[in-house]
Amino acid sequence: MDCLFCKIIKGDIPATILYEDDEVIAFEDIMPQAPTHFLVIPKRHISTLNDLTDAEASVVGKLPITAAKVAKEKGISEAGYRVVMNCNEMGGQTVYHIHMHVLGGRAMTWPPG
Repeated sequence: MDCLFCKIIKGDIPATILYEDDEVIAFEDIMPQAPTHFLVIPKRHISTLNDLTDAEASVVGKLPITAAKVAKEKGISEAGYRVVMNCNEMGGQTVYHIHMHVLGGRAMTWPPG
C-alpha cells in the first residue's frame, strides 16, 4: 500500500506542486505552521532517516538545494526560513516517507516546542 506522499507523487491525491523533477518534488503543506510552509520529498520511498543508505546520498542532497530554490521563488530566502526533518514518532514524524519541512514568512522561535 502506498503512503500518503507516494500517492501525491503518483497524482492520486491532489497537491499544490511548487517544483518537480525526476528525483524530488516540493508541494504546499496542507496544514501550514507558518505563512510559507512547504515540503520537499524524494520521489523514491524512504520511510525514515534511519533507512538512508549511501545509495540515497545524491537524492537526499537535492532536498536542501530544492528547498533553497523554492524559498527564493516564494520570496523568503533573504529574510530567512527554517528547514526541519523529523524521524520516527518521538521526533514528530507522522508520514513515514522522509520529507523536509520549509517554513518562513515569520520569525521562528527557539527551541521550537
